[in-house]
Amino acid sequence: MERSDEKVKVVGTWSSQFVMRARIALNIKSVSYEFHQERLWEGKSELLLRSNPAQKKVPVLIHGGKPICESFNIVEYVDEVWSSAPSILPSDPKERATARFLAAYLDEKWFPSMRTVGYPQGEDARKAAIAQLEKGLVLLEEAFVNYSKGKSFFGGDQIGYLDIAFGSYLGWLRVAEKMSEIKLLSEAKTPRLLQWADSFSSHAAVKDVMPDTEKLADFGVRAKILKATATPKL
Repeated sequence: MERSDEKVKVVGTWSSQFVMRARIALNIKSVSYEFHQERLWEGKSELLLRSNPAQKKVPVLIHGGKPICESFNIVEYVDEVWSSAPSILPSDPKERATARFLAAYLDEKWFPSMRTVGYPQGEDARKAAIAQLEKGLVLLEEAFVNYSKGKSFFGGDQIGYLDIAFGSYLGWLRVAEKMSEIKLLSEAKTPRLLQWADSFSSHAAVKDVMPDTEKLADFGVRAKILKATATPKL
């Protein structure tokens, strides 16, 4: 059994939605932690390489000297170790399974489309990506109505697992809206999600880790340029 009072550190970057998930989970539980800021464009730190030798990716949660990797693993770990209320995962097994299913859909299907909208590879690809994004948002609007039970968050009165899964993408969603000049969250198509986004972004556990849209857009452009001009490894 892990001790909840042991030292906690998060290895990550300010711009990563995956790192944001770990930080929000810790903030919900009022856990104090040290944030180790990686500068991945300059090379990965020894701490990251040592903590996650298999993937060499952020985020990594280090608790009592032991690393936990992958954002959803970290969220569930935090929920179990700091088990005092509020709970992050739904208590109902069916709701818990649905939340995990939708979270996987966001990462595997929905987010790749958002990246294409922000940095399109052609008009046809852009239109297809927008259609996929809008389809996913309608699905999430329906899920919100079903699972929020008329309250502010997917988790009800408090931020839950699916709030963290989707809410961590809000920064990049706003960048995609800025780049494409299309309002993806709208009063006409997703009124409940639009209200939810404001509530989520202003929540005490979120507001200090939600990246600024302009700063994030600038970072995305610079990252794309660096990737395009990088010398390929032989």
